[in-house]
Amino acid sequence: MNLRIWSFTLILFLSLSAFSQKANKYLVHPLPVSWTEADTVFQQILPIDDHWWKAFEDPMLDSLISVAVKQNYSVLTAINRMDMAKANLRIERGSYYPSLALSGGWTKQQTSGNTSSIPQAKEHYFNAALSTSWEADIFGSIRNRVKAQKETFMASQEEYNATMVSLCAQVASGYINLRQLQQELDVVKKNCASQEEVLKITEVRYNTGLVSKLDVLQAKSVYYSTKASIPTIEAGIIQYINSLAVLLGVYPADLRPSLEKIGPLPDYMELVSVGIPANLLRRRPDVRGAERTVNAQAALLGASKSDWLPQFFLKGSVGYASKDMKNFAEKKSLTYEIAPSFTWTLFNGTKLVNATKLARAQLDEAINQYNQTVLTAVQEVDNAMSTYQNSIKQIVALREVLNQGQQTLKLSLELYKQGLTPFQNVLDAQRSLLSYENSLVEAKGNSLLCLIQMYQALGGGWQE
Repeated sequence: MNLRIWSFTLILFLSLSAFSQKANKYLVHPLPVSWTEADTVFQQILPIDDHWWKAFEDPMLDSLISVAVKQNYSVLTAINRMDMAKANLRIERGSYYPSLALSGGWTKQQTSGNTSSIPQAKEHYFNAALSTSWEADIFGSIRNRVKAQKETFMASQEEYNATMVSLCAQVASGYINLRQLQQELDVVKKNCASQEEVLKITEVRYNTGLVSKLDVLQAKSVYYSTKASIPTIEAGIIQYINSLAVLLGVYPADLRPSLEKIGPLPDYMELVSVGIPANLLRRRPDVRGAERTVNAQAALLGASKSDWLPQFFLKGSVGYASKDMKNFAEKKSLTYEIAPSFTWTLFNGTKLVNATKLARAQLDEAINQYNQTVLTAVQEVDNAMSTYQNSIKQIVALREVLNQGQQTLKLSLELYKQGLTPFQNVLDAQRSLLSYENSLVEAKGNSLLCLIQMYQALGGGWQE
């Protein structure tokens, strides 16, 4: 019977060991050798400086991110989680060492003389002892649990890095959205000034009897319609300032004086370093964190298989006991105990079997989640690259459209002054020009936002 138990346990131990060793075989999902959208806009090398936002050469953006990484509460929460994971790791490591306990006291007792032939007796004594207990980690149960907690701690570090990457991208995106709205506000105000000049021209021509009052009313309609859009844009600017304040961990009133003044959008249309897909494995914190989770689950599977095997303990104590304190330290008062032991659970229903099945299922889930994270990372980068590439093409086209719109307005206004074209052509040119300018500003902002998303997808943004 004992031989059968030993054989079964050995076979199970070896099979689980082989499974644990083969876990990494199915870990990495095959990656493409290059990006789908790779062309002359992108370079297949990693950025030299991971602080990608500095390429925008905007001191205000640099200072905002600098404050955010120090004061953002999501970052502070991630730091707290790292501290908790580190404390749990130290708790698990404590199982490597023996436990020591010091006990002492005074005992006085009396036995009954009516329960046996032994006469009633009284006694009292002092005692003090130092006891120890230590588990010999022969089959690696403690070692695997420590490894699992270590991987969990390292996963919390990757979570912190992911929080930093996300924070930098959020601050940069909020800042770009703010500057985009401010540029749109500037466009609206300039168009209001231009439309007001056209309104004055129509009033002069009406007063001299050259045109009807309809031209004046139409000019006013366009002017006040453009002016009415200003409050909505200003409200949006306040909202983005407030959202940036939350990201920076400050009150909006502290940030508003620095950001209310209209600032330009960063003018950035340079080659972008994206690296190759395989570099995602060492750049994206979520990919590295998913890998750490796989390692932790593999270690827990190893620990669960160790539960099938015996546990060996060494217990002992040494101390003194004496009725009188004056004899307490004498050699005759010495007490000690040495008690090596082992326990081996031979049967407990299906608890061990299902615990191992659970650990294996959790490992499979972690592996699937890792592969899904890798696929999602590739998708996000490809999408961002495609969108950024096409946004640049859109900017080039809109610049030409804006140039034509400016010439159209200028020519139609000159012809109107000479009475050679109806005022409707001027109105159409004004509306079109405002639309073209807003579209160009929006395209520039979207292009920068796509670039930010791409750097975030590449895992860039923070590296200590």
